[in-house]
Amino acid sequence: MALKDILPGKLGFGTAPLGNMFRAIPEAEARATVDAAWNDGIRYFDNAPFYGAGLAEIRMGEALAGRKRDDYVISTKVGRVILDELEDVNARDNGEKGDVFKHGRANKVVNDYTSDGTMRSIEDSLKRLKTDRIEIVWVHDVAQDFYGDEWLDVFETARKGAFKTLDRLRDEGVIKAWGLGVNRVEPIELLLGLEKNRPDGFLLAGRYTLLDHGRALQRVMPQVASRGLGIVVGGPYSSGALVGGPNFEYAPMTPEIRAKVASIKALADRHGVSMKAAGLQFSLAHKAVAAVIPGASQPGRIAEDRAALNEKVPAAFWQELRASGVIDVAAPLPGGA
Repeated sequence: MALKDILPGKLGFGTAPLGNMFRAIPEAEARATVDAAWNDGIRYFDNAPFYGAGLAEIRMGEALAGRKRDDYVISTKVGRVILDELEDVNARDNGEKGDVFKHGRANKVVNDYTSDGTMRSIEDSLKRLKTDRIEIVWVHDVAQDFYGDEWLDVFETARKGAFKTLDRLRDEGVIKAWGLGVNRVEPIELLLGLEKNRPDGFLLAGRYTLLDHGRALQRVMPQVASRGLGIVVGGPYSSGALVGGPNFEYAPMTPEIRAKVASIKALADRHGVSMKAAGLQFSLAHKAVAAVIPGASQPGRIAEDRAALNEKVPAAFWQELRASGVIDVAAPLPGGA
């Protein structure tokens, strides 16, 4: 089943912030944010055990308890198992993601992409999410940004374990779809080249945004579209860099990125366009993209995202961005601008 047939709308909710990403979020604020998303009409929620060592899933389970299960779609991820044993959060090796979840739970996080690890991860997620089913499962972070030179070995473990297991679960009707949830293009390209594994789509974070889309556009977007698969765009604001935040790719912005953001903002201001509208609408303009899932940790952000999705953006804005070199000449522009 195509992702677009599973997902209820083009705007979803990314729960990474609910895992206390970058800061400790009070329970009431986390709950109010999910409630705001629900009241806005959002019915797709993307989770992962990695987000705060289970914290985001626990909070999502609490917030959705009592809601009619047929009314919403959940995705979560496999590749990491959360133990009851505690560990020093400052000693974790999270690759390029550093200590992004240092404010999360201290439960030990174990990387496990085997078949058994995949099944355990799903079973644990079902408990934390307080649900009897998960529609979409992404294999999380089998890429260079987390595993460096070892990433191909990790990918191979996932190919023999997680991929085969998720293929079977999908064919048995236990889940509706599976794919990779990654921050890099290369693993998607590699999986698309395999014959025996049949993913339904991908969650690609940070790689099809205004600030970074060239490689994805060249290497995977055409293949995904031609095969009738789908892309869920995570991190459409590039870790907040596009909308006034200090970070890009989970780390402080470089001077080059800061200058690029400033040039986009100057153009957006001249056309009366919000940066959120520029970010969301650009990502959604490609036919391969099924949905965008900006994260939020404050209730007010949800209304901003919805307004950005519906904002009228003049064609001249997109054309000027392309002329300035910000948008690749091969990238489709919103509204066919």
